[in-house]
Amino acid sequence: MTTDLGFQHVFKPAQAAGGLTLLLLHGTGGDEHDLVPLASLAPGAAVLSPRGPVIENGQARFFRRFAEGVFDVDDLKLRAGQLADFVGAAAAHYKFDPSRVIAMGFSNGANIASAVMLLRPGVLKGGVLFRAQVPLEPDPLPSLKGTRVLISNGQMDQLVSEQETERLARLLQRCGADVEVQWQPAGHHLMPADFNLAKRWLQSI
Repeated sequence: MTTDLGFQHVFKPAQAAGGLTLLLLHGTGGDEHDLVPLASLAPGAAVLSPRGPVIENGQARFFRRFAEGVFDVDDLKLRAGQLADFVGAAAAHYKFDPSRVIAMGFSNGANIASAVMLLRPGVLKGGVLFRAQVPLEPDPLPSLKGTRVLISNGQMDQLVSEQETERLARLLQRCGADVEVQWQPAGHHLMPADFNLAKRWLQSI
């Protein structure tokens, strides 16, 4: 099922009332269908999967950047607000619980998920962040008490260093979030261990 609400997207209703809604956020060059198979990691959850509205060299993203790892922070703030508003509008339209939304994002999708948590606290109950880095550091920092975050990054990732991963974890922890960091013997690509880890973590929500 696809409708607008500000984003081209896919929605699949939950199999039981009151369950989780997974907000699936693709990486650069993906679309609203890319991560839908990951819904199997949380059986019965609703699925909300938008397409990034920014086009870079023909590829969809969730916000602009000036170069690899150099983000357009003004655009990032704008897009994070738009995505947060979309989640609220979708909750009203599709009748899912807005307090039970968990983001699951890869790369650019993980970074916009972090930005939504930092800029619009309360929109997301938590997040599974694959190959994530620091999107920005708000001043003042928000309170993310009660927000749970899983970061799963690659030890050999040439795009996101271990230091950058730890910096993201510390930033979220300073905001009061409950953060778990796990390392995979991988680069920027995903591997089965990421999915097994995410499934276990989602079962604890």
